[in-house]
Amino acid sequence: MKKLLVTGMLAALLVPVCAIAQSAFDGTWKIDLNKVHMPKKPDVYLLRNGTYDCKTCAPPISVKADGTDQKVTGHPYHDMVAIKVVDAHTIQETDKKAGKVVGTSTTTVAADGKTATFEFTDSSDSNTAPVTGKGTLTRVDKGPVGSHAISGSWRIASYADVSDNGLSFTYKVDGDKLSMTTPTGQSYSAKMDGTDSPFNGDPGTTSVSVKKTGKNVFVETDKRNGKVISVSTVTVAADGKSMTIGFSDTLRGMTSSYVATKQ
Repeated sequence: MKKLLVTGMLAALLVPVCAIAQSAFDGTWKIDLNKVHMPKKPDVYLLRNGTYDCKTCAPPISVKADGTDQKVTGHPYHDMVAIKVVDAHTIQETDKKAGKVVGTSTTTVAADGKTATFEFTDSSDSNTAPVTGKGTLTRVDKGPVGSHAISGSWRIASYADVSDNGLSFTYKVDGDKLSMTTPTGQSYSAKMDGTDSPFNGDPGTTSVSVKKTGKNVFVETDKRNGKVISVSTVTVAADGKSMTIGFSDTLRGMTSSYVATKQ
């Protein structure tokens, strides 16, 4: 009888310990730029006869390349685009929303035309400081004869010097809910049963659903006005020190993956 009583007491003590045990998802994570697999599907641009086209933008963009603000529609992050031709190898892009600059980029094609570099600032979904960084492109196909050097198909080869606010995010599990926050102001709190919940702080994402599919695995589906725009599969490693995220951009038909490490 005494043995049964002691066993019962131990069980009662252990129950709350198990209940508050930290989830494998909990913590702040940071993307490792050395462990990013870029999309294989290239981006396609055409700059010719004073007109700039981004054929793989969703929706596609076609504007005058005279450095002035040009109206674009269907893009939640910006409503104006200005393309300035600096020289035969370099262009600058400035994006605005409601008259405010929300993004800039400068892209320079190498002399041999095979690679390009870019630098950017992006505050299109940020309530704080903009995300900054740079990267490289590799040419897949050339543009038509007589077009600007930027014309053709390009695949992102690498990113570098991306500011921490664009690489970090925090997860917290509380009961059956997963909460996510970022330094740039995005957040959600969603049940891990696949039901939709509001996505906050991102003009291009209105709702999210999270479905736990394994002990250390969940699938996140992001939507814009009810339409699926991306699906991510998040898997935490057995040692709990890293997670792999497989990302599918359903709007543009591109897939990529990256690894984030626990901070």
